[in-house]
Amino acid sequence: MKARDKATEEKREKISFVIPCYNSTNTIGAVAKEIRGVMEGPMKDYDYEIVLVNDGSPDGTTYDAIMDLVRTEKHIKGINLARNFGQPSAVMAALNHTDGDYVVCGDDDGQTPFDELPKLFEKIKEGYDLVEAKYAVREKRSLFRRFGTLMNEGMATWLIAKPRGLELTTYWVVRRFVVNQMIEYPNSYPYLGGLMLRATQNACNVEVTHRERLSGHSGYSLKKMIELWLNGFTSFSVKPLRLMSKLGILVAIAGFLYGIYIIIRKFLDPMVSAGYSSIMAMNLFMFGVVFFFLGLIGEYVGRIYISLNKAPQFVIKEYHESDEM
Repeated sequence: MKARDKATEEKREKISFVIPCYNSTNTIGAVAKEIRGVMEGPMKDYDYEIVLVNDGSPDGTTYDAIMDLVRTEKHIKGINLARNFGQPSAVMAALNHTDGDYVVCGDDDGQTPFDELPKLFEKIKEGYDLVEAKYAVREKRSLFRRFGTLMNEGMATWLIAKPRGLELTTYWVVRRFVVNQMIEYPNSYPYLGGLMLRATQNACNVEVTHRERLSGHSGYSLKKMIELWLNGFTSFSVKPLRLMSKLGILVAIAGFLYGIYIIIRKFLDPMVSAGYSSIMAMNLFMFGVVFFFLGLIGEYVGRIYISLNKAPQFVIKEYHESDEM
């Protein structure tokens, strides 16, 4: 009888939780506790593991908190990156150490409502491959963060054919085949939304509650928001290059027509000045477009150069897991 129960347990589907950690000494314990409560409660029919990645936290104690969980809890894997690589790379490091049939990604600050995970899995059971949480009411965020979110959503719709209406967040569930495709990406600039949607378009949103942060503040500065947006902008599409080509053609046509207008006007009224200021304005505009175009090309070339040099997505300094994994 015990052998039969053990065989039944071994056949249970498994959920891997992926949590990138940054200055989360005071919060990660509560997050792990909530996940454990969900998996021992409404999701008890699934086996599970929790992969915690310390992304070079400057507080110096986040990985100590992770190791405390590894030593005292079951189902915990701890990864310590050699430095800060950014949230997308930390998630990729965790994905490479998962073996679940489904993977759930969430935040380390207590804002992710893991207790609402059954709502996301209802959609998985309906046949969706990717389920993204959608927050009905968000915490108060700064103007630049709201603008960054809006830009990211618009960019993803245009560049990577994100289904209209689908909102990308940091709380999502995917099937194993999507993860297998994601971890095949070898380059040093992973864009998680692009990697998921490149594998499947069978996606939907589920509305959940957005909580207040347990402590601390967001690790996303204006600089990191711009880097994240630029990463998505240049990682999975050549549309920006094509757009710049079209813009260059339009500007050239406009400049040609304007030149004809100046010549005709001069013939009709020889007393009219050619207009030094207007010429300078046109030159500045033209040079602005040219330099922007060159900068965009430089971004692509730079990423190609870094990729050819095999710059790592992440470097794991330490790896530990619970004794009873």
